[in-house]
Amino acid sequence: MTALALLLLFAAPQLPAQQSFAARCAGCHGEDARGSAKAPGLAANPRVAAQSVEQLRAYLERGNPGAGMPSFSDLPAADLLALARYLRRINNDTILPPVKAAEPDRRINWGTPQPGDWRTYNGSDSANRYSALKQITTANVSALKLKWVFPISYFGLETTPLAADGVLYVTGPNQVFALDALTGNPLWHYSRPPSPGMVGDARLGTNRGVALLRDRVFFVTDNAHLLALDRATGKLVWETPMAPDMPGERQHYGGTVAPLIVHDTVIAGVAGADEGIRGFVAAFHAETGALVWRRWTVPRKGEPGIETWQGAEPLTGGGSTWITGSYDAASDTLYWATGNPWPDDNDRDRPGDNLYSNCVLALDARTGDLRWHYQFTPHDVKDRDATEPNVLVDTTYKGKPAKLLLHADRNGFFYVLDRTTGKVLLAKSFLRRDDWASGIGADGRPVVKDPRGCPSDAANWESTAYSPATRLYYFLALEECTGQPTGYPDQTGQRFLRALNIETGAIVWEVPQPGPARAKTWSGVLATAGGLLFYGQPNGGFAAVDQRDGKTLWRFPTNVRMKASPMTFTYRGNQYIAVAAGPNILCFGL
Repeated sequence: MTALALLLLFAAPQLPAQQSFAARCAGCHGEDARGSAKAPGLAANPRVAAQSVEQLRAYLERGNPGAGMPSFSDLPAADLLALARYLRRINNDTILPPVKAAEPDRRINWGTPQPGDWRTYNGSDSANRYSALKQITTANVSALKLKWVFPISYFGLETTPLAADGVLYVTGPNQVFALDALTGNPLWHYSRPPSPGMVGDARLGTNRGVALLRDRVFFVTDNAHLLALDRATGKLVWETPMAPDMPGERQHYGGTVAPLIVHDTVIAGVAGADEGIRGFVAAFHAETGALVWRRWTVPRKGEPGIETWQGAEPLTGGGSTWITGSYDAASDTLYWATGNPWPDDNDRDRPGDNLYSNCVLALDARTGDLRWHYQFTPHDVKDRDATEPNVLVDTTYKGKPAKLLLHADRNGFFYVLDRTTGKVLLAKSFLRRDDWASGIGADGRPVVKDPRGCPSDAANWESTAYSPATRLYYFLALEECTGQPTGYPDQTGQRFLRALNIETGAIVWEVPQPGPARAKTWSGVLATAGGLLFYGQPNGGFAAVDQRDGKTLWRFPTNVRMKASPMTFTYRGNQYIAVAAGPNILCFGL
């Protein structure tokens, strides 16, 4: 603080509002109230401008210690009111969108979503990580520099940051952070201890992100509780267990998913099928947390699909729903992927197809009613979850306008479905070796040769992308065949960044990935209108290639394991790229 500010701080308590700001606020927020490396700007700030004088006075009085904002409760009431009025005055010319009449007056209007925001896990409801931003291009990406790093105490983050109103929201194990988008400085932090008794990824603390709606941040804990946090402070607003009580049944429910906002509901799924659960997707009211609907992925006696479980009733039949779904507003249809049946490697007590495991479910977004389903791997015996992205694309397909769903499955096949009916339009292996099935029949079912044959894990949950400019579909593939019966020679586990022609399934180009065989690294991809494709390499590099031919144009050595998917956003007219790498959130810009 300046000498003048110190003098003012200890002067007579009755100070003019501007002098009070200089003494108490300028050290962090800047003398011109435009922000500094310590705290965001308060002038021309839509979040400040949207609040009344009384709301600002109350905030100054209580403070926000978690974000480094002290309480000014020691100030005389008149000084608090004057300071609040000063903050309102320096925001008089701030442009705000009109407040919807239906919204309660108490709610802060957080602004209309902007083209440069990234407000949902995949950037859009379509689950296509393709961004229209094009400030960073093939011509200038070589100048991309690291702008800031934010560390989180966790060995392998899988979160995708959300960006809105100059704030990034990221997650760690049972933690949510709000970060200043320009500096990476924390604004607030929510945390709770690990829950006892967790198994699988939930026990490890895996979490893939949050959802945003108005003044709330929504987050799923390790024990599958859905939380609503206050977006300004990070304080808990409500909490609800996602799973119902099931007396006498041991269910290993966990939570790792980033929720999805549809209408005024928060939709989320559960993890735990590798240990035994009855999977489901559920929608909760955003204001109260009350259950709106639930769609089970494993049927009980008397329910449709139970005929595909020809053994004992599948009380814990699996079918996890731990990857964020996609949504088509035009048809009000939600598309959600499901995981393996349980036990995944022992099918003695579960003859049949085992619906609705390893499926994409097309659901009525308002009721959860099933419109159609498609099962990629009936009667799975090799943990071939279908929990991969279901990318929704409207384009001309084989000469006709079409509404498509694109999906690269863990079983080694690339699928193009008509998303209005679930009909298979194309199904072709993207591997050089795919021994478990010789192809997909006209009825959409795989022609199985050996259910335990190759591949082991051809694709996975991290993001994929489709570019309307190149009409190519991008993802990371793994050529590997391990742990097979006698007669199946081992493969080295080579990874490839691949671009597929969606009309033929042909590999247009590929980039062999550096790093050790079977590296425990699997990163998603991000495509942009700047002609770029960003992704993480198995050896810890974060790279950008040309969408047209895969030529590497830029690379940054993170030197840590990358398991997350990148995103992009704009702030104050500049485009940035952010990604979780190991225990860090990295943000890059020109």
